[in-house]
Amino acid sequence: MRIIVLIMAITASVAATAFQHSATPSFLLPTRSARTVPFRATANDDEYPSYSSAIRRRSLMTMMAGGGGGFFSDLFGKSDGNNAANAYIGGNINSGKGPTNEVVKTVNGMRLRRLGGSDIIVSELGLGTQRWVSTDFNAPSKEDVFKFMDYAILDHGVNLIDTAEQYPIPSDGKNAKEGDSELVIGEWMKTRGLDKGEGRKKVVIASKITGGRNVTPKNIKKDCAGSLQRLRTDYIDIYQLHWPARYSPQSNWGQSLAYNLDSDKSPYWRGMGGPTSFEELCLAMQELIDEGKIRGWGLCNDNAYGLTGCTRTAMGLGVTPPCSIQGDFSLIDRKSEENGVAEAASPFNENVGFMAYNTLAGGMLTGKYMDRPAAVDNDDRAKVIEAMNNPRGRHDEFGWGRTLYRYRTDAATEAIADYNKIAKDAGVSLTELSMRWCRQRTLVTTSLVGHSNMKQLQESIKYFTKSNPLPERTMLDIDRVHMRNRLPIFSNNRVGKEWFGEGEIGETIP
Repeated sequence: MRIIVLIMAITASVAATAFQHSATPSFLLPTRSARTVPFRATANDDEYPSYSSAIRRRSLMTMMAGGGGGFFSDLFGKSDGNNAANAYIGGNINSGKGPTNEVVKTVNGMRLRRLGGSDIIVSELGLGTQRWVSTDFNAPSKEDVFKFMDYAILDHGVNLIDTAEQYPIPSDGKNAKEGDSELVIGEWMKTRGLDKGEGRKKVVIASKITGGRNVTPKNIKKDCAGSLQRLRTDYIDIYQLHWPARYSPQSNWGQSLAYNLDSDKSPYWRGMGGPTSFEELCLAMQELIDEGKIRGWGLCNDNAYGLTGCTRTAMGLGVTPPCSIQGDFSLIDRKSEENGVAEAASPFNENVGFMAYNTLAGGMLTGKYMDRPAAVDNDDRAKVIEAMNNPRGRHDEFGWGRTLYRYRTDAATEAIADYNKIAKDAGVSLTELSMRWCRQRTLVTTSLVGHSNMKQLQESIKYFTKSNPLPERTMLDIDRVHMRNRLPIFSNNRVGKEWFGEGEIGETIP
């Protein structure tokens, strides 16, 4: 007993000394065994010294308590290296509640799954809101989206709405402004009595902070407050980074896949001390959780490095790890299954949920562009004018058509034609095949689908409430097409010699 008291006194003395100095002694910093990343000074350290010192304090507490194999880990009981979260004192660690993607319940035929290791349960179909009340020619109006939410959430078991502070896209600052999508959702929740109390628990709201260098501890707090005000609610269920706080090749909508060192060392990313660190990010999100402003947090348009960097840093600091990662995913974009994200997100590894968006590849997987090319790609002037006057969807607009060009590569259109044949053989539409295939993937927790009208929403709910899976033979036929070109939307037969390393929308390629 005297030995234990003596060691505790020494521990307290060492901790007090460490807190008094600007730099923590190197032997107290988390090592790789603590599963975090090296600390580094940034401009944000100077602007927000409390975060820098908080990193050191919590890291020290984690090591003292035995998180990640600390030097006192076995003194008060055996540690397996996975108890770092227990070292964090005074907050809600929303993780460890169960395996991601487990079906928790079914409501009106709609299955609801656990998102990551959190206590957040989401429907397999989520409402995507990027174009709600936007300036698109076929954007759903306020009245339309009120009907969408009434139908999906109040009557058909859907509980997830995904939005962002930047939505709607596109906006012109007059008829539609950034933040309007959140405003509409907030107004609907208020009028339906779902903004607080037990009613609020019926809806899961996911929103996003604008990514890149906008992501700082100060802006995380400020932007979250803005979203809460527009949403007219006390908390956001899942607060996400719209794209990474650091350079990442796939954080845009082009065809970039390769990491580019020159892009990463550009002044935008390396100026002012470099991007916000994983440590600062994890601590800022935990502060929002402690304040009751969010239940959990997640990533979007990120990769396996960003995912594991956040989860392992959170573990080392003893704070809540991200419960979700959101990404582009469809029959013609399966990269997240094959680039390490699925392995990292697995319940056997980081236990993180996956939100799939663009499951219909911007409308290409509905089959409506199969009869004639999108207006941007058509050489027949008369048909271009016809398409522009009566657009079938975004691919017939020059703005969206150029932005979404990767869904119309030669390889992509060839694969879509093959998938359409498989759908016919299975007795379903290409839209149904695409949605149900996505629903069956072990990576996917939920699919976020945008709708322009009620008919589309009704079809989506019909497909997501079918109890029987697609036949094994159909799934195998899909895989056979996939094996011919594993990355069709990142293939391009028309890259010109004069492009000098730029893609069709100016992104760095390859």
